[in-house]
Amino acid sequence: MTNIPVLDDLGDVRGRRVLVRTDFNVPMNDGEISDDFRIRAALPTINWLTERGATVVCASHLGRPKGRPEPKYSMAPVRERLAVLAPGVELMENLRFHPGEEGNDSAFVANLIDGIDLYVNDAFGAAHRAHASIVGPPKTLPSAMGLLLQKEVGVLLGLRNQPKRPFVAVLGGSKISDKLGVVEALLNTVDALVIGGAMCFTFFLAQGKTVGLSLSEPDQIETCKRLLASGKTIHLPEDIVGLNAEGVFSTYGTRLPEGAKGFDIGPGSAAAFSDIIMDARTVFWNGPMGMFEDDRFAAGTRTVAQAMADTKAFTVVGGGDSAAALAQFGLDDEVDHVSTGGGASLELLELGDLPGLAALRGAPRVG
Repeated sequence: MTNIPVLDDLGDVRGRRVLVRTDFNVPMNDGEISDDFRIRAALPTINWLTERGATVVCASHLGRPKGRPEPKYSMAPVRERLAVLAPGVELMENLRFHPGEEGNDSAFVANLIDGIDLYVNDAFGAAHRAHASIVGPPKTLPSAMGLLLQKEVGVLLGLRNQPKRPFVAVLGGSKISDKLGVVEALLNTVDALVIGGAMCFTFFLAQGKTVGLSLSEPDQIETCKRLLASGKTIHLPEDIVGLNAEGVFSTYGTRLPEGAKGFDIGPGSAAAFSDIIMDARTVFWNGPMGMFEDDRFAAGTRTVAQAMADTKAFTVVGGGDSAAALAQFGLDDEVDHVSTGGGASLELLELGDLPGLAALRGAPRVG
């Protein structure tokens, strides 16, 4: 990725107006920001520019307002927080209030960059989207990736291309179909793949086991059979906790009876997964092991999170629910890198490139 321009490639930024595409899609609770991690993550880039005399204009999306203004998705709370963290920095209204953002409309891009001299993309969490604010400005403006985007790309491509071994990937979440591409890509790179979350139930079905009422994807059974027959090392849970047909908390092996529903990996699985993590030299984790928001089903995810904190391996957490779980357990400062983008981290690991990076690569250069 050496051919992607960085901040130094923008030359002298003094007196220039710089549009910085940030990812300020922060979690909100009753109109209040519940975690400002993504705002703070953009500060190194913002400060780099302002300290060198640039005027910074930030732009971000928030939530899914579907191309029209919705008061609950207003950037006002973010603007207030940004004013405390980076006084004098402007922030546009929610980009997704306009249908031209997700539609990559050229007229919307023109309006976005009116009066702007330079463009910086620091929104890793949105860099896998070919949206107007991501791929539009680099077509005409000298552009660069910000410090956060640069760090994310460096870490994740390092995993993809030159991991220290053994390299273990731990994947959870609900659907194998959402992560099929990255599973196949990782199987070509990792030494072992650990599968938790509801994803495991489709693998159980592929092994001819019963899963009761547990979430599964019957249309992906053949895919899971193919993955299991690939000769690659895939670790599945050895026990499951959930609710029986009467709604009573229960522990099962890998065959769930009729009416039962699994919600977390069991204690044996959690211990086994922890051992695998502790023996690795590189670990990538994306997706919880169970429904960790419910204390009854948080133990598996908590145990894996603790192993990520305790291991001497280089640890990377791929954003999304995994990052939320780490924060919930107070362990977010105990891993080497917490990505700001769940979907973007998976796509970069799978494909080795993102639309936002490709756009920067083709941007006009200063001078």
